Amino acid sequence: MVIQLSHLKKYYKVHQKEPGFMGSVRSLFHRKYQTVKAVDDISFEIGEGELVGFIGPNGAGKTTTLKCLSGLLYPTSGIVSVLGFTPFERKNAYLKQIALVMGQKNQLWWDLPAQETFLLNKEIYEIPDDQYKKTLHDLVELLDVESLLKVQVRKLSLGERMKMELIAALIHSPKVLFLDEPTIGLDVVMQKNMRDFIRSYNELKKSTILLTSHYMEDVRQLAKRVIIIDHGKILYDGKLESLVKKFAKYKVLSVVLDEYVTPDKLEAVGELTDYNFPRAVIRVPRSASNVAAAQLLQKFPVDDLNIEEPDIEDIIRDVFTKKT
Repeated sequence: MVIQLSHLKKYYKVHQKEPGFMGSVRSLFHRKYQTVKAVDDISFEIGEGELVGFIGPNGAGKTTTLKCLSGLLYPTSGIVSVLGFTPFERKNAYLKQIALVMGQKNQLWWDLPAQETFLLNKEIYEIPDDQYKKTLHDLVELLDVESLLKVQVRKLSLGERMKMELIAALIHSPKVLFLDEPTIGLDVVMQKNMRDFIRSYNELKKSTILLTSHYMEDVRQLAKRVIIIDHGKILYDGKLESLVKKFAKYKVLSVVLDEYVTPDKLEAVGELTDYNFPRAVIRVPRSASNVAAAQLLQKFPVDDLNIEEPDIEDIIRDVFTKKT
C-alpha cells in the first residue's frame, strides 16, 4: 500500500479566555484549555494509482489529516506511512515524491511570471534538464497554458493561477498527490477543466491521489472510492456506488403531469419534496418505488415518469445529520 494510516490521532489544546480586561488578567495566572480532537483514531489504506475522495464538513479533520500525511504536522499518536516513509521526518527522498496542493494557498511569486517559480522548483527538487523540459511540456499541454507562461502571476485570473499552481506542484512528477479543495472559488467551466486535468494526470502518471472537496461533483466524477470523515472520525470508507445503496433508503420519483393534481393527492403516494406544476418530485422507500410508480401511472394523468437515485449531496447530508 502507498498510504497507510493506523489509529491516527491529532489533538490540540486550545486556550479558553474569558472576555474583557479582567478575563485577560485572569488568563495570565490561570489558563483554561479545551482539548480539540481534530483527528480521532482513524485508519485507512490507499493503493498505488487510486484516486480517493476524502469528504466531510468544515472542521471534520480533512486538512489536518492531509497535513499529517504530507509531514506538516506531527501526530499525537498512531502510525502514518506514505511510500514507506514516516512523513513527519521530512526526509528529502520523501518530499521529492509527494505534493500538497491547497486551493487557498499560493506558492507562486506574485510579481513574476509563473515559469520563474517552475525554475526555482527545478533546482529545489534537483530535476535534470531533460526531465524538467518534458514534464513542463506535458503539463503545459494538458492545461493549455503555453501563452500564459511569461505573464506576471498577479495579472492572471483565479483559474489561470490555479493551473500554474498545479504545474508548480507537479513539476517534480510526484508519486503521491494531496489535493485540498483544488477547485474552490472557480467557476463551473474552470471546475470542469480542473477535473479533466486531474483525471488525465492520474491516468497518465498512475499517481496516487487523495482529494478533498466541498463540491460533490468533483468527487462524483473523479473518485470511485470515498472516505467520509466528521468530527475527526471516519463514517464511511468504500465505493461511491455502494454509498448510495447503504445510506439512501429511498428513491426519487420525478413526474410530469398532463393535468393539475392537488398536492394532498400526490402526498398519498409518498413524500412530496417539490411541486411546481407540471413537475412533481416524490420521495418513497426504495422497496416501494415500483409500487408507487405503478400507482402514479394508474391513478394520475402522467405524461412522463422517472425513478431516480437521490443526489449525492443529499445522501452525504443524511450521513452527517443522521450518522447512520
